[in-house]
Amino acid sequence: MQRNNDTPVHVTMPSLAPLEEYTSILEGVWESGIMTHNGPLVRQLESELCDALEVPNLTLVSNGTVAIQMAIKALELKGEIITTPFTWIATLSAIKWEGCTPVFCDIDPDSLNIDPSKIEAAITERTVAIMPVHVFGNPCPIEEIEAIAKAHGLKVIYDAAHAVGSSYKGRSALAYGDISATSLHATKMLNTAEGGACVARTAALHEKLKRIRFFGHDESKDIVEDGFNGKMTEVHAALGLANLRYFEKVLEDRKSKYQSYLDSLQGTSGLRFQKLNPDGESNCSYFPVIFDSEDQLIAVVKELSENHNIFARRYFHPSVNTYEKVVPYEAMPISEDISSRILCLPLYYNLKESQVRMISKILASVLP
Repeated sequence: MQRNNDTPVHVTMPSLAPLEEYTSILEGVWESGIMTHNGPLVRQLESELCDALEVPNLTLVSNGTVAIQMAIKALELKGEIITTPFTWIATLSAIKWEGCTPVFCDIDPDSLNIDPSKIEAAITERTVAIMPVHVFGNPCPIEEIEAIAKAHGLKVIYDAAHAVGSSYKGRSALAYGDISATSLHATKMLNTAEGGACVARTAALHEKLKRIRFFGHDESKDIVEDGFNGKMTEVHAALGLANLRYFEKVLEDRKSKYQSYLDSLQGTSGLRFQKLNPDGESNCSYFPVIFDSEDQLIAVVKELSENHNIFARRYFHPSVNTYEKVVPYEAMPISEDISSRILCLPLYYNLKESQVRMISKILASVLP
């Protein structure tokens, strides 16, 4: 098939409010001269997010990786943290930067989330926490994970980078765990360009997180915590406030296009899809497809990119347990297998339904 699109189609693009709405909010920043240090827009965005997501105790921070680090620091964890090998490197980096040791637990091949039936085998006397990931916004089996954690006296931190807008049993996926850490990066469902947040189970943890993000200062500016600079700026919060006005529309659009992909590709040989948690609702932030073989994936990537200017992404690839310059290798056969055969197709607000159908048609044409 020949190239029929000269404009690149990327795997994702940011969902943005109209520029004039953003700049109108920024006018107040310029008038006040307040750019950072827990400014009024940061506090307003925290309040509006708590209302929109129906979660308590939300602390905005500079990015999603810092959010995970702050969660570990706030819970004063030192030891082993059980996590998934099927994730972005930031999950691993945050654990290591806080002086803890990542211990991998393989994934369920259908949901792509950590397999709770394998967690207890990974627990040792040095284990202090479990850090599951809501992969591609698909909620983890939260009740099973938290029952294991309770039985063994472990903390739970959810890497909820993908999960704004996802829910589990009628509540936001961010409402679970001792702390949920999420991302507000440009590619996420709701973005502040760069940014993140922690949602804490208790008010005391919430207050501690606020101190940690500002060098350990308390309200009187005394240093009472071992903190660092994790603050969100007013400029980023302004973008979040503008984008939040359109979040429900973006979420509805994402779910609609996700379903369009499913409808278009259903029954395609050599292809299967992530199984979504029936006890929750995914925000459908990504559309991953799993091929029968890596050769099929490579053929599809080549056809999309070289002949159609369409750039899907091998996400997550490779499995992070294979980064031997960062961690000692330990075989995680399911994660390694899935990571070699999974591809995320373009999915974002400005993607046209006709493009979804075209991408699906191209993909199906390459498979036997």
